[in-house]
Amino acid sequence: MPLATTETTRFWRDRRFQHMECLSATFLTHEYSPHAHETFSIGAIESGSQISTINGTREQTGPGNLYLINPGQIHDGAPGGEGYRYRMIYPDMELLQEVIEDVTGRAFHGTPSFPRFLPKDPQMAAAFQIAHQRLEQKSGALEADEGMFSVLAELFRRHGSTIILPVETRERTAVYRVRDYLTDNCEIDIGLEQLAAIAGLSRAHLIRAFRKEFYITPHAYLTDVRIRKARRLLRLGDNPASVALECGFADQAHFTRHFKARTGITPGQFRAA
Repeated sequence: MPLATTETTRFWRDRRFQHMECLSATFLTHEYSPHAHETFSIGAIESGSQISTINGTREQTGPGNLYLINPGQIHDGAPGGEGYRYRMIYPDMELLQEVIEDVTGRAFHGTPSFPRFLPKDPQMAAAFQIAHQRLEQKSGALEADEGMFSVLAELFRRHGSTIILPVETRERTAVYRVRDYLTDNCEIDIGLEQLAAIAGLSRAHLIRAFRKEFYITPHAYLTDVRIRKARRLLRLGDNPASVALECGFADQAHFTRHFKARTGITPGQFRAA
């Protein structure tokens, strides 16, 4: 199918899947800044292609590829060629665990994850698109529920695994300490010298180590944390102007620019869904 001649986005929350966030969009020029989600990011391109970097690995994908991005994994995205149209869902950890337990009939005690971010699986990509369309078109409840439930279960069966935590090192512990500090204090103006003192590393060493671990600079990570906090406040119905100030942005225009760069939509669109 040919791409539309203008960029379009549709964002909604599906109450049948614990108010899971859903997106269908066509992007011709829009580029996502590096960001992460608190949920999984699962989707597929319908037409065109996208160039994305996920955890430091850059790849161009198109129809037949899946997006299977775990919570907290840094990624971006830009149109390849003339643009792309794609569909995404953002299920949280609890929802995916619930699906796995229903399918296996037993408690799931691990942490579900997807070790390959962009696998080629045309069959599953097509099944995902059909299930997503049923959600968007508000098909009959049972038809839509069964379709997306079956897709999530099969996605994990084919491509899922459990997270294995790496061995801790002094440097890794230091940058995680900084990450946690940024997460807990995202609304204040934090300087690099302050972060270096928290890490016990030089400023240059901290930036190198942080980027090595998270594929993003401390400042870019702070901005992303602020956007994630803003999403939570907007879901509660808070006004974008007040959210901008509460999350540490200079003003609403500054907030809106960063929000759209990481979500593809404006704070007002997100709040209204």
